[in-house]
Amino acid sequence: MSGIYHVMLRGINKSDIFHDRMDFVKFRILLEQVVHPVDELGHPMPPRCRIFAYCMMSNHVHLLVKEESDNLSTLIKRIGGSYAQYYNVKYQRVGHLFQDRFRSEPVETDAYFITLLRYIHQNPVAAGLTNDVLSYEWSSWREFLTKGTVPIVRKEEVFDRISFEDLVDLVNEPLPKTTVILDYNTKAQARSDEEVSVFLCDTFSLKRPEDLALYSPDRLSDIVRQAKDFGASIRQLVRLTGISFHRIRVT
Repeated sequence: MSGIYHVMLRGINKSDIFHDRMDFVKFRILLEQVVHPVDELGHPMPPRCRIFAYCMMSNHVHLLVKEESDNLSTLIKRIGGSYAQYYNVKYQRVGHLFQDRFRSEPVETDAYFITLLRYIHQNPVAAGLTNDVLSYEWSSWREFLTKGTVPIVRKEEVFDRISFEDLVDLVNEPLPKTTVILDYNTKAQARSDEEVSVFLCDTFSLKRPEDLALYSPDRLSDIVRQAKDFGASIRQLVRLTGISFHRIRVT
């Protein structure tokens, strides 16, 4: 599933980035423009990305996307920059709208892909904004249930991985509270690769971080949890140890 990412954009200092209906509409138009781009003469161009799910909340956005003609950084800069320009003009403000750099995680398995479909669409319910997924207007869920509209999401590619009936059942079934999803609520303190490497070697008497792969699953899980508490990111641990992203994430 190379090139697929779960992406999160949040307002700076957790501030709202959507204040009225037109703000949500504007952001959705920007999503349409990256999946159905046109040149200056109005001729269709190759898609900049594929979008499988999205959800716009008052102060943040979730996307499930696949890189196409734009890489991820260029894509999010294009969407975020355009929206920030619109927002700053409308509300007569200057400066950054979004907090730091966007957050993202690669999606390596169909199982996690489907988990993210559930998580993204269940965001409004989990936040107490609505009692059911379908009644929230600013997510992609309604696209999965309707025909005749210009699609943003690639429904057919989703249904290659899971049937429509099964997806409906899963999206309407709340995820277990123990499900781990990368989010802005992650409280890890940022650490450098060197700091993480030293922590692993000094704390667990390793010659090098790659030696973690030699441990039993239970011992590995314990060490990875401690490393995450120390502030190591999932990507850092994958990079430093050579252990798969899926194995690190589910620990």
